[in-house]
Amino acid sequence: MPPTANQSSKQLKSRARASFADVDYDEAMRRAKAMIPFLKERAAAQEAATHMTDDVLAAFHENGLFRYMQPKYWGGMELPYVSMVDLNDTLGQGDASAAWTFTNLGGHHRLLTLWPMQCQEEIWGENPDMGIASGIAYFQGRGRRVDGGLELSGKWGFSSGVDVSEWNMLACVVYDGDKPVDWVMSMVPRSDYEIIDDWQTLGMRGTGSRSVRCDKVFVPAHRVVSMAVALPGHEFPGLKVHTNPIYRIPLSGFGGYGIGGCMIGNAQGALDETIEYVKARSTSYTGAKMRDFQSVQYRVALAAGKIDAARHWLRHDCIEANNIVNAGGSFDALTKIKYRRNSAMAVKMATEAVDILHEMLGANGIYDSASLQRRFRDAHAAAGHINFSMDTQLPMWGQVALGGEYKSPTF
Repeated sequence: MPPTANQSSKQLKSRARASFADVDYDEAMRRAKAMIPFLKERAAAQEAATHMTDDVLAAFHENGLFRYMQPKYWGGMELPYVSMVDLNDTLGQGDASAAWTFTNLGGHHRLLTLWPMQCQEEIWGENPDMGIASGIAYFQGRGRRVDGGLELSGKWGFSSGVDVSEWNMLACVVYDGDKPVDWVMSMVPRSDYEIIDDWQTLGMRGTGSRSVRCDKVFVPAHRVVSMAVALPGHEFPGLKVHTNPIYRIPLSGFGGYGIGGCMIGNAQGALDETIEYVKARSTSYTGAKMRDFQSVQYRVALAAGKIDAARHWLRHDCIEANNIVNAGGSFDALTKIKYRRNSAMAVKMATEAVDILHEMLGANGIYDSASLQRRFRDAHAAAGHINFSMDTQLPMWGQVALGGEYKSPTF
């Protein structure tokens, strides 16, 4: 049974140093599948709270799933990269908002491996369950080199899971005067940034993706890591210790895969709930069975095909990338952009699947009490993410494929 909402913080802290290093992929997937009914049950409460509720947070700490990408060095599971899609897909079948928050917090456990060990020790040495949110838009932050570190100011949007996090991974451009000289991510404790209550949205309400702000905050050098991989001599200091190839798979290509998995799971949940509904229902006016209508059969099959195709696409790319790094290979610009193209197109298909099903249910899909109504809103809210913008992601691939050049310091 998942922990209750009134479970004490003392009980949670008593599990903080638990090790999940012996949990393999199959066991992690079993734990994720066991969460589906609970997440469905708590979805409305999370939406009302506009953040992950205490009982759901406690359940993820209890089963250790947040730490699926964390190095075994810190007691994490260190699972194969395809789990980035599979776990989030599974959890999204319960609730898209919970899965989205999960993939952000869990994904940031993977990213923290890039930082110097002093930073990792500062955060995970105290508690390897620490929640880490993020603000990933570099130009929303401005940094200035000072003695011993960085002075950081900015306002970042869409910091998913910030209400249940103790740290934030904030991006900025570092300037020397007016000249940009580096693109970095900084680990900032909750005491050093303000959370702005601006998360009133169409969908994905339970993610608590609020804005955060800080003004001239000092960040010591060991909590800053350059993401400007194109600069000469660049390296991630943490990878000298954490040598599993999964930590070398580039965020620049795969930023949309975990959250993409959530939205495939959301679409799968919509399909499963629709099939259950149709099997049990006759139409209100004629008494005919919905399942005997060829149009219903067509829509269910079409939605299912789009979901299966999207899932296969993202899983294939993760396995391919894992194989590339296992063989000691690297990723050129066209390959990275291909992955960005694929994740956008996969989520587009998942959103289309939800639309097909929602339209088929007609007036029965408009009530606040209808779970498909929430899945419809969540699908369209999530589709607005920059990683899923077809207008943004597809032209980049076309440009490079046609002989053009794509330049970015973080690419």
